[in-house]
This record gives sequence, structure tokens and C-alpha cells, in this order.
Amino acid sequence: MDIYAAVDKAIDEVFSHDRYVLNFYKLANSLRLKREDMVEFMNSNVATEVKELIYQLDEYIKGGRDSEHEQLREAYGNIPIPRARKIRSYMFRILEDAYRYERERRPGRKKA
Repeated sequence: MDIYAAVDKAIDEVFSHDRYVLNFYKLANSLRLKREDMVEFMNSNVATEVKELIYQLDEYIKGGRDSEHEQLREAYGNIPIPRARKIRSYMFRILEDAYRYERERRPGRKKA
């Protein structure tokens, strides 16, 4: 299983079944990905989609009266605000795990 498919599946699971199944750091460790693979992932369309989801959920949670917020209320209106916060933190954790994995795979001495 590659990481792109895993993240796509995780997004589908969280929005359709409210299941938080992906621990991205453990997956990357088990696949023994190289640093270059993680850099490629962080620059991919999938990571950009996750960033966009985080931004949209932030704006949905914040709320507002302009047309952008109305569109977000229409798109995410079926999701209660507390669940949207939980989904947002889950998506953010996926990106944090990717950055942490990439940092830990940098060459050189490890800082204690």
C-alpha cells in the first residue's frame, strides 16, 4: 500500500464513517520510506488537498457571513462543529507526521 492511497482512504473514512484509521508516522516507518519519498509526498497533490481541507475546516469552524463562509456552510453543514474540529486536528496530525518523519530522516547527527 502506498502512502497516497492510504491518505485518500483515510480522508474518505473520516468523512463518510467518522473513523480515524491512519497513523501516518507508523505507516511511513513500516514502509521504510526514504526522506526523498516523504519530500515528494509533501509536495504532492494529496498533501495539497489535505492542506486545503484544513484551511476549509478552519474557516468553517470560524464561521462568517460572507460568500466564502456560506459556501463552506453549505459544503460542511452536515458536520457539527465539534466533529469538524476533530477532523481538522486529524488532518493536521497527518501533515505533522509527514514533516516529523522527513526531519528525522535528514542526514547528519541526531540532536539529543
